[in-house]
Amino acid sequence: MAEPPAETGPSPNDQAPGAESLARLFVRFLRFGLMAWGGPVAQIGLLRDELVEREGWISRERFNRVLAVYQALPGPEATELCCYFGMIRRGRLGAVVAGTGFVLPGFLMMFALSWVYVTYGVATPLVAAAFAGMQAAVCALIVRAVHRIGSHALTDRALWAIALLAAGGQAIGVHFALPIVLGGVAYAALRLKRWTILALAALVFAGAAAWAGMAAFEAGGEPASAAAAVNGQAAAWEVFVSGLRGGLLTFGGAYTVIPFLRRDAVEIGGWMTGAQFLDALALSGVLPAPLIIFGTMVGYLARGPLGALLMTFGLFLPAFSFTLIGHHFFEKVIDNARLHAFLDGVTAAVVGLIGATAVSLAIEAVDSPLAALIFAGSLAALYLWKSRWVIPTVVIGAAAAGLALMRGA
Repeated sequence: MAEPPAETGPSPNDQAPGAESLARLFVRFLRFGLMAWGGPVAQIGLLRDELVEREGWISRERFNRVLAVYQALPGPEATELCCYFGMIRRGRLGAVVAGTGFVLPGFLMMFALSWVYVTYGVATPLVAAAFAGMQAAVCALIVRAVHRIGSHALTDRALWAIALLAAGGQAIGVHFALPIVLGGVAYAALRLKRWTILALAALVFAGAAAWAGMAAFEAGGEPASAAAAVNGQAAAWEVFVSGLRGGLLTFGGAYTVIPFLRRDAVEIGGWMTGAQFLDALALSGVLPAPLIIFGTMVGYLARGPLGALLMTFGLFLPAFSFTLIGHHFFEKVIDNARLHAFLDGVTAAVVGLIGATAVSLAIEAVDSPLAALIFAGSLAALYLWKSRWVIPTVVIGAAAAGLALMRGA
């Protein structure tokens, strides 16, 4: 049955059978949030098994089509799917209730951990050793994510070139927005055979790279960065804008937000140190929540409890908005072949940015033979063990290894 042309929400065919109170809807998705271990694949599988396979809210074919839309759009797909299912059950208010229920457990746990982290710190040798082990594991997680995302996103030589140029630009200090936009424009121009536009994009990037390279050389070979973190000193609007920008740039999964938040929080704003940023990532890995919840701790260190709220709200606002504004509108937009090519180029550039960030983080965290051993063991486990529990197990195991190796050293 054709969808009505003016439809802005789920079509009549998408309406889930029966009625469900908002309270019951909230509790249902709160339960999903409490079970959200193992990253987006496990989270999406959980939603599909209960709501599609067992309860038949929508057909399998419809679910696959909805998921394809959210995979093309930025934002954590599992959260967007929760909003979508809430929408078809109880309209826009249902979307807010379902999405909030899914996100709330992870947010509250990360908020509490952030308070403990800031209040008590990691000054004792045992705690510091555990976090050092987890930091090495986080680097392995990011390397695995780069490989996984890149294997799907970098499907031809042009996309590989965009990724490598973006990584090189990141390394010498080119603003991240430039390779993202130019990567999308260049690949779309290549696919559409608009050679003049392709040449202009290449010239703009070359000029920006030359400018950044000269600035880095004059600064002593390193891009400008904050000298030290001054926790709690960020302006409230800066924290919210950083979160919103990150939420709008999470193409290909939550790992893609890492270079953007790290730039704002560590390199530019000085809200936290690089080690603290790695600690936030490590803690998010052991929680039942989308990995992007690590931004709550980034916000907490930047502006205290208010910063945690603002950062989290900014990060998840796009995920909620895409459904509230109109899923079918975005579905039609995503069908545009030109936009597909642009998004492919953007995703390739983001893969390059994550790769450059992974190298930077590894240099900082894998700074000893013991850390290198934990990194290698974590990476092997991530490749060899296929389970929804692999991420929290690897992070916790790395913490235990950090303690054991420190005692044995």
